[in-house]
Amino acid sequence: MGTFKRVLLGYRRADVDAAIAARDGQIRALAPRAAECERQAAEIAELEREMSSLSGMVIEREREIRGLTERLREANERHDRSIASLDAVSARLEDINAQARGQATRIRMKALTEAVEVSRRVQRLTDAQEQADAGVEPGGVKEAFDGVFEGLVKLEIGPLGDFSQLVGFEDAVGQIGASEISVERFSEGRATLSMRLDQPVELLRELEELSSLEFKVRHTAPDNLILDVDEDQGPEQRAA
Repeated sequence: MGTFKRVLLGYRRADVDAAIAARDGQIRALAPRAAECERQAAEIAELEREMSSLSGMVIEREREIRGLTERLREANERHDRSIASLDAVSARLEDINAQARGQATRIRMKALTEAVEVSRRVQRLTDAQEQADAGVEPGGVKEAFDGVFEGLVKLEIGPLGDFSQLVGFEDAVGQIGASEISVERFSEGRATLSMRLDQPVELLRELEELSSLEFKVRHTAPDNLILDVDEDQGPEQRAA
């Protein structure tokens, strides 16, 4: 307004109208930019609201992640404790199984020993009677028997070094085709086995081939055989 020329009662109307027209032109020229600025301001406000919402969601997710992480840690700790408990239980079960196997072996050996003590005298009388019926002096060998066994046969053998030798000899008897094999007694290193031969078998020859023990025949009969293990064989053969 300082550029307007003054007249008697104020400013020149033409100058004022020109200034107003120029101002209105500038306003019209700046109107699109103002509208763009308002639109951008609205977009910025909307983006700020979205950012605020996303920030809240991120904070909530972080809270959930921390909760899940804590629960996972607790689950891992429980799992580790469970594994440790299972290891302890497994070790205890192994100890119990080992003790049970040892106890079963001791019970079996005790039962065999007790059975021997009950039947030993009766068996000796029976063996003596069988030898007398066969016409053989005690300790002799019946030569008339052809050595072919069939049916129910009792076999006594000893002395055996340990229970494993008895098991090995029992396996050899099983390989010749015998069935219903049972250990009737095992005492003082001597064992008496009962077996059934469904087919005629040269029992002595088969045992010499299949058994690792070296033995001599003390007594033989169609249903009874007594063998003495050679006590002069080496330690390796006795342990075989």
